[in-house]
Amino acid sequence: MRRHKQARGPSPSVAEPRRPLLLAVLSFVLAARAFQGVQRISLLGSIVTTKPIPKDVDVLVIIDARMEWAGLARAGRRLMGTAQTINLGADIFLADTTGRYLGRICHYRECHPRVLCRAQHCGQRDHLNDDLHVVTLSQELIASPPVDLWPSVVRRVSIPADVENILLNELEQDQ
Repeated sequence: MRRHKQARGPSPSVAEPRRPLLLAVLSFVLAARAFQGVQRISLLGSIVTTKPIPKDVDVLVIIDARMEWAGLARAGRRLMGTAQTINLGADIFLADTTGRYLGRICHYRECHPRVLCRAQHCGQRDHLNDDLHVVTLSQELIASPPVDLWPSVVRRVSIPADVENILLNELEQDQ
C-alpha cells in the first residue's frame, strides 16, 4: 500500500483502540460476505502488526466489478463511522477478480460534487472513490494480503494475539 501524503499521528478517543476496531471489522465481514459478488475479504495495514495505536483499519474486498455496490458501501460506511467514533479511520479498498485495484468505498452516502472529494471520476460509479493518485495497492498485496478473513481465514504473516482472539477465531468458528 502506498500513500502519497504523510498524515499526522493518530489520537484515538479510547486508550485501547485495537479492540473496537477489530470488533467493527468483524461486523463488516459478517455483513459484507452476504452480498452477491463479494469474492474475498482481507485485512491489511498496521492492525495486523503489534502497533498499539493504529491510525485506521484497512480492509480489502475482492469483488465482481459488475456487482451492485450499495449494500457493500453501506456496510463500509458503518465500519468507517464506528472507527470515527473513536477518532480513527477505516478504509475499504476494492479490487476486481483480476487483481486490478479499483479504489476505495466512498465516505459519502450520496454522490454530488464536493470540494473535499478526491475521486478522479466522481459519480461515474456510485460509491467508488477512485482516488488512485492518493492511495494505491500493489498487485502483489492484492494477490497475497497479510490475512484473508473470508471465505476462509488464511494467515500469511505472524498475527497479533488480539487479531487472533477477537477476529480470526470468531470467523473460523462461524465458517
